[in-house]
Amino acid sequence: VDLSALEAQVLFQASGGVAGVVPCGTTGETPTLSDSERRSVIQTTVATAGPLGVKVIAGAGSNATAHAIELQSEAEGLGADASLQVVPYYNKPSQEGLFRHFMAIADAAEIPIVLYDVPGRSGVGLSVDTVIRLAAHPRIVAIKVANGSLGFVGDVAGRCDLEILSGDDPLTLPMQSLGAVGVISVLGNIAPGLVAQQIAAGNR
Repeated sequence: VDLSALEAQVLFQASGGVAGVVPCGTTGETPTLSDSERRSVIQTTVATAGPLGVKVIAGAGSNATAHAIELQSEAEGLGADASLQVVPYYNKPSQEGLFRHFMAIADAAEIPIVLYDVPGRSGVGLSVDTVIRLAAHPRIVAIKVANGSLGFVGDVAGRCDLEILSGDDPLTLPMQSLGAVGVISVLGNIAPGLVAQQIAAGNR
C-alpha cells in the first residue's frame, strides 16, 4: 500500500473542503487488502485527516455479523469517527435479519454507524420500515443511499431524522431536494472542491 499517496489524497480532499473521507469503503481495492494493510490504511487516514478537522468514516462492513462486529470495534480502536456498514452481500438476509445484523453491530462499539443500502451490489436492500426501526438506535446516525430510489429518500426523510447521504453522484442534487444533506462521492476523489461546492449550494 502506497501510504504516502494515501496521505496526499487525504490532503487533497481536505484542500477541497470535504467534511469527511471514507477509507476502506466497498469501492476500490479494499477487498484485496490484508488485515494489516486495512488497519494501516485506516490509521494513516485518521492520522492525516484528524488534525485537519476532516471526519473519518471507516468501511467496516461484512456479510458475516460476527466479522462486522470485529471490524466495528477495530475501527473504533483505530480512531475512526464512524463506520460505514454495508447491507450484507450475497447471502440476502430477510428484513428481520438485516435489522438484527445492524443492531448487533451498533451495540458492539461506541462509534456511530452509517448504514449503506446498495441492493445492486448486495442483492437485497433495506426497506423504509427497517430503516425507521434502525434509526431508533442512538448510534445509527446516517444512511448512504445507492438504491436509485428518490421515493425511498423522501420516505426516510419524512419519517426519521437520520442524515441521508447520496451514494450515487448523478442523483445527489435531486436527493438533496428531498432531504439528503451530503454525498459519499466517487467523483469527489478527483474533484473534491466542486462536489463540496455543490453540497453547500444544495443545502442553502
